[in-house]
Amino acid sequence: MTLPKFIRSNLSPFGFVIAVSFFGAALTPSLMPRDPIVQAGLSAVAAVIGYEATLLVRVLWHYLELPEVRGRGRKLWIWAALFVGFAILIYSLAKATSWQNATREAVVLPPLEEDATLFIFVSGLAIFLVLWGVIRLVGLLRRVVSLFLQRYLPPRVGIVLSIALVGWLFWAIVDGALIRSAFRVADGSLLAADMLIEPNVQQPRDPLKAGSPQSLIDWEDMGRRGREFVATAPTVQEIAEYQIEGAMEPVRVYVGRRSAETAEERADLALRELIRVGGFERSAIVVIVPTGTGWMDPGAQDTLDFMLGGDVATVAVQYSYLSSFLALLAHPDYGVDQARALFNAVYRYWRTLPKDERPAFYVHGLSQGAFNSQATLPLLDMLGDPIQGAMWAGSPFFSRYWSDVRDRRNPGSPAWRPTFGNGSLVRVMDQYGGLEGDFAPWGPIRAVFLNYGSDPIVNFTFDSAVRPPAWLNTPRAPDVSDKLSWFPIVTMLQLALDSLFALDVPRFGHYYVAPDYIDAWAALMEPDGWSAEREAKLKQIFERRSSQL
Repeated sequence: MTLPKFIRSNLSPFGFVIAVSFFGAALTPSLMPRDPIVQAGLSAVAAVIGYEATLLVRVLWHYLELPEVRGRGRKLWIWAALFVGFAILIYSLAKATSWQNATREAVVLPPLEEDATLFIFVSGLAIFLVLWGVIRLVGLLRRVVSLFLQRYLPPRVGIVLSIALVGWLFWAIVDGALIRSAFRVADGSLLAADMLIEPNVQQPRDPLKAGSPQSLIDWEDMGRRGREFVATAPTVQEIAEYQIEGAMEPVRVYVGRRSAETAEERADLALRELIRVGGFERSAIVVIVPTGTGWMDPGAQDTLDFMLGGDVATVAVQYSYLSSFLALLAHPDYGVDQARALFNAVYRYWRTLPKDERPAFYVHGLSQGAFNSQATLPLLDMLGDPIQGAMWAGSPFFSRYWSDVRDRRNPGSPAWRPTFGNGSLVRVMDQYGGLEGDFAPWGPIRAVFLNYGSDPIVNFTFDSAVRPPAWLNTPRAPDVSDKLSWFPIVTMLQLALDSLFALDVPRFGHYYVAPDYIDAWAALMEPDGWSAEREAKLKQIFERRSSQL
């Protein structure tokens, strides 16, 4: 049988095998379950990367004038590549559903009821062809520019300049016309959403509450997330259900991004309001760094208010309207600058108070808030007068202290729940435990990391493109499938995509829940009279509260 001339002339046999292999590898289990169209897109992108990478290798091969297979040998090579490629494709598609169900089983989801294999293949093929066509058009433009330049310049100089010019043009279009426009639209729409005042969120009338008419913080400038945080704090009556004696209204202070011009001015406003409402008269004060949009997880804050009977003050300042991912891309310094300004302002004032009268001082952050908090906590500078501790949840893989704990963990401890030193400073937990162990007693400062083993934002690393990440070693986290395998480049793409869908399944991925926050806060603060009975009762309260949402 004779192959069509188009295939003989244009097909890269090795590229075809690699593209199909990448397509199939992207179907294998990952950390988060994916919808069929998302899976199709991932597989198509992986296939394009694999194919184009082999073409670059072929260009280098030609440039080095190395021998190539020609004539009858090339025909046999093409037939062999087609056979191997289609065999890989058929096997991968046949296993696709069971692979997806392996991920679903690990995060306690029911198996798929419908087989979407055909949809994934057809959609993936269509996306692949579109991407392949775009790349061919860019290549055609590059050749046209190169031919034009070669009229006036040496051939190889023309080739290099054509690559630079077309690359610059492509990036200018993507960065200028697409990315920056998208950021402007997102920033504008999210700013409008931040200004929206929901009718069910009522302005406090108590003069000792942030956002009230007597407050230093304007209710409207507080922002949607700030208003929600202040207005939905547990009431004395709710807390009294858990702690009958001594229940009080928790203090919550939140400063919106529009409340002042600079990070330092917003931090100073937060401090002055915290002093005004009596925050430093509570037994504990917590400086919290919110996520990119300014959101504060009720599972973390409400549990703390209940646990301490309302005898706690929390303070936070908004630094962006964008989601954490977009905020990091658009203005990565905003969150760090604001977190540093707030901590420094509160810490400086706290240090002026008598040691036997001032509240215990803690810091907290979730996701990007954890990163910003860790980036700005001056651990060495405050050893002479240390705060009492920190609780960080879902620390992104590049977070300052989390990456240090993970990379310098004790030998034999898993990367997904490492032990560090003798445990007197740092302990790491997940939804399955981790706080128990042969640890030394807590020291003057405590740091508790709450990370789920299936959280791709915690587990992602760029070097997973070239080597297996340590969290794939055995034993694995219970919420990571034993069928998850490492593939060069593909695994990194899977983790990157998983990060976009990490909030889909409660108590897995990046979706942290109240019962685990309770365990983390208890380990950090050891409230007076804390017991297994009090823990169980509090978890029951939040199970009821979550079921009513």
